[in-house]
Amino acid sequence: MIAHRATLDVSRALVQYVARLLHEERRLRGTPQGSRALSPFRQAVIVLRWFRGEHDIPKLGRDHRTSRATAYRYIHEGIGVLAAQAPDLHEALDRAQAEGLAYVILDGTLIPIDRCAEQRLSAKGEPIDAWYSGKAHQHAGNLQALLAPGGLPLWIAEVEPGSVHDLTVARAQVLGALYAAAARDLPTLADSGYDGAGIGIHTPIRQPEGNQILSPDNRTYNRLLRALRCLGERGFALLKGRWRTLQHITVSPSRIGDVARAALVLTHFEHDYLLAIR
Repeated sequence: MIAHRATLDVSRALVQYVARLLHEERRLRGTPQGSRALSPFRQAVIVLRWFRGEHDIPKLGRDHRTSRATAYRYIHEGIGVLAAQAPDLHEALDRAQAEGLAYVILDGTLIPIDRCAEQRLSAKGEPIDAWYSGKAHQHAGNLQALLAPGGLPLWIAEVEPGSVHDLTVARAQVLGALYAAAARDLPTLADSGYDGAGIGIHTPIRQPEGNQILSPDNRTYNRLLRALRCLGERGFALLKGRWRTLQHITVSPSRIGDVARAALVLTHFEHDYLLAIR
């Protein structure tokens, strides 16, 4: 074994923020002082290392001189504590309106997972692998999110299996609130996967069947919509690029939503922190 030092590429302010949340969690649970293997600060470090993409939890435990079971428990505790700070849908829309956003962007992504055998019935009544996405040809979880025009993620939904279509997930989790937001002059932009979502959800106009082509006005509308939507679609790239654990989830697929919302909280902290020090 050769020991070596490494640098965690996050700000000390972020580690201290996570440590404060963990300290408060211990206080609420009535954890006796000094009874844990790691201090809240060192636990925050192991949690953030995992979010930055160090998936080998037993190795993280060895690095911090804790058991494998303790390392797993500390990381899952960190995920839960962070996810609890994420805004709900109505809070996110209220923030968007308070900040004067002209619109929000609805988008979805697939988060790759380890193979997960879970059967369900398709729309045709046939048994299918629930977490297998035919679109991506891999096992994944379907996440829906609202994004600001500049790409900052505002809200992330509960995960659904990869076999579920974006529009189906959106109808169940977000469209009702978006209709109400549209009535308050906060429209939503979305891609063609949400065609037919309803009033206030602006999607591209589809190409007519046969050899017909779109009119110049409709082509202009689609170009404008793409131009407005493109920056917002950076949101998932920002989350996955910064918090690389989202590039492939190895924990239970049911926890993908919590992991993503925890990453959202970390992203918001870094965004606000950078604005504050400029």
